[in-house]
Amino acid sequence: MTMLRGWTLESWFVFRTLILRPLWHDPLRTALTILSVALGIAVVVAIDLAGDAATGSFRSSMETLAGKTDLEIVANGGINETWLAALSSLLFDAQFSPVVETQALVPGAGSVPLYGMDMLRAAASAEPQEGSATTDKPHVVVARRLADKMGWKRAQTFNAKIAGRKVEFHIAFIAESGSAEYLAIDIADAQQALGRFGKIDRIDVNVGHDEDPIKVEAAVRKILPSGYLIQKPGARSEENQRMLKAFRWNLRALSYISLVVGAFLIYNTISVSVVRRRAAIGILRAVGATRSTVLAMFLGEALLFGIVGAALGVGLGRLLAGGTVELISGTVNALYTTSRPGAVSLTSTVTWIGIVTGALVALASALAPAREAMTVAPTEAMSRGAHEHHARLRWRRALLWSAIFALLSIAASQASPLNGYPVGGYIAAVLSIASAAMASPAIVLLVNKATRWMVRGRVVGLLAARSLTASLSRTSVVVAALATAIAMMASVGIMVGSFRETVALWLDVQLRADLYVSPAMPPGAGAYPPLAPEVEPILRSIDGVAAVDVFYGVEFHYHGERATLGAGDLEIVRRYGRMRFLPGQDREGILRSLPGHDRAIVSEPFANKHGIHAGDTLTVPMGDANIPLEVAGVYYEYSSSQGYVIVDRSTMSRYLPQQPVTNAAIYAVPGANIDRIQQQIQLRTANYGVAVTPNRELRRNAIAVFDRTFAITWALEAVAVVVAMLGAANSLLALVLDRKRELGLLRYLGASSRQIQGIILTEAAFLGFLSGLVGLLLGFAISLLLIFVVNKQSFGWTIQFHPPGVLLAGALFFVWFVTVLAGLYPARVASRLNPVDVIHEE
Repeated sequence: MTMLRGWTLESWFVFRTLILRPLWHDPLRTALTILSVALGIAVVVAIDLAGDAATGSFRSSMETLAGKTDLEIVANGGINETWLAALSSLLFDAQFSPVVETQALVPGAGSVPLYGMDMLRAAASAEPQEGSATTDKPHVVVARRLADKMGWKRAQTFNAKIAGRKVEFHIAFIAESGSAEYLAIDIADAQQALGRFGKIDRIDVNVGHDEDPIKVEAAVRKILPSGYLIQKPGARSEENQRMLKAFRWNLRALSYISLVVGAFLIYNTISVSVVRRRAAIGILRAVGATRSTVLAMFLGEALLFGIVGAALGVGLGRLLAGGTVELISGTVNALYTTSRPGAVSLTSTVTWIGIVTGALVALASALAPAREAMTVAPTEAMSRGAHEHHARLRWRRALLWSAIFALLSIAASQASPLNGYPVGGYIAAVLSIASAAMASPAIVLLVNKATRWMVRGRVVGLLAARSLTASLSRTSVVVAALATAIAMMASVGIMVGSFRETVALWLDVQLRADLYVSPAMPPGAGAYPPLAPEVEPILRSIDGVAAVDVFYGVEFHYHGERATLGAGDLEIVRRYGRMRFLPGQDREGILRSLPGHDRAIVSEPFANKHGIHAGDTLTVPMGDANIPLEVAGVYYEYSSSQGYVIVDRSTMSRYLPQQPVTNAAIYAVPGANIDRIQQQIQLRTANYGVAVTPNRELRRNAIAVFDRTFAITWALEAVAVVVAMLGAANSLLALVLDRKRELGLLRYLGASSRQIQGIILTEAAFLGFLSGLVGLLLGFAISLLLIFVVNKQSFGWTIQFHPPGVLLAGALFFVWFVTVLAGLYPARVASRLNPVDVIHEE
């Protein structure tokens, strides 16, 4: 053979002989490695696609109904419609369209957006239909998609509830709507149904073609009150995306866990390839192959795994996204804002990103073993045990690097968030994984030495233990891969368990009322449909009711972020509730100071997001004015990561006198029959569309929402564990194939098939035990990062540390058991080796 220089025809021949042919003759290991990469890429693609579908549907149905607008005018608590006259008097070619927004409860369709607009009577009668009857019922425009779903036709009537009142509508027009579902009525009908005369929610501004939008905006700002907000169209959608950024980034970080585990497996696969082909590498180097040629061979093998696995993963990710979008959209609706999931769309950009990611991960993880192959000297290559001998000698250096990575991880965890992202927490988690991986060789040797007494006198156990230390480089990589998956499972389990326990304790403190009354609408974050005005006096008149704490909720804007402005009877909260404030704050004094004053309490997430402390002053737009509120205290709260600003109802009524009640808490007289009070409320409010929920049921529903919110997290962890299990089977099979001579010699010397199987299964059990040990320690470290760094910086919650011991023990036992199961096939292969054939081959 002539000298091999560069990637020539000879190089392709060597690649086929050295790399492709062994892969073809070892189809199971090849398939397992490709599947591991495919699953990792599939999770990343699925999360991206599902996240786009679940959180990308914030475009208002108004755009479909009335076309695009140039500006939007909004105000916390609504806009006084008298400002329309002042705006219309401006000497510009601009149209100012008032809009009222609410939700209508339609039997069979659930909660549907309803818009009140100024010109709809004319639009509805623009295309009269034969047979249409003149009616005094409110005319409504129905979106085509909603009409088709409900089977409605033009001129038909249907019933819906708005603010608890039953309204009968006459369908005047069915509008083409694409994927949007909505109802639209005349603005006067909407105001009458809501009881909000003189108030509108928004003014849409359309500027003429010959006008300068900047000048129009400046003129509008000049005449409107300071509390009014003028924003560009789509600002709400952008605001939603900003609000969801921490949630989506944390999902992405979790989705990359499977890729990290897959990277370990590719590293292990290429390492095994190098070890098994060291003799062939030595021969190639002896006859003139350059180091770059050898490097290219093994990087080419990794690239093959990466590209094929990524291509399969992109297709699998598209399938997974269909089920994942429902989980993500459920979380979005429960914690952030109401949104209907859109269609999942696999674009060419996502496809190429997935394939390139798979290729880069494969190349990066294979670089170290490929470089090692490049440096193999021909004489050293003939010695089969030299590589593992050097690996055992290098464990002290690896342990030193482990300590360095651990210190760097601690330093990174102290970093402040970068543009709202907990980048330091992410980096600290990666460095923790690297620290555990570098410590794996030392841990394998230490545990093996410490457990020698357990296998003393047992030949199978002794051979299995010595085999794992003899193959230290491969054993430590398998342990690192499995430990990473176990660590993420354990850390997320600890974080979710701690969060769940914290929320349960908070619910015990927060939900002290006996009954809760709210509009009978599907729950959703940021949705505050009003109670009918007649409901509050009914509640107060029922026998056995000691106190009624009504709550006013409204979304508001603070420094470009959306949050909730709320008001309640804080004297009732003081007497009956147990609201917890941050340490060092006097609950009684704080709550007593709020009624009759421009003071507020803020939730911990709001305070952390905006850097607010007790004693600070924050300015909140309410109606026409910006109102300075002194922060009396900061309280613990876990229902919203955007946060709350709470004032006494006396303060709310002073600045927003027409703000409707959104829900109420009922405190019963001690010893009163709660069931009878609930029945009386349901009977006397039957015509107002309310839901009455007992305390215990509300707690149960809150925990159910919590569990549903974290379902996607558990699904991601399950995939990472599956990838790790595939890696365990792959690695054990590699150990069997690489030790054919040793196992064949044992069979030749009289070892039975059952003893050979016992050796392999004992190795699998030992790997599972080591992985569980390292994974649990790493999991505790990462859980601290998730709880006190990532979650704190992303959402602002203080979570108490409550590791779920029973759940962790069960999960670790399951992983260990599955690891042993993963050794069944390699054990079967090993037991069927023909000793004569193996010795003859050697």
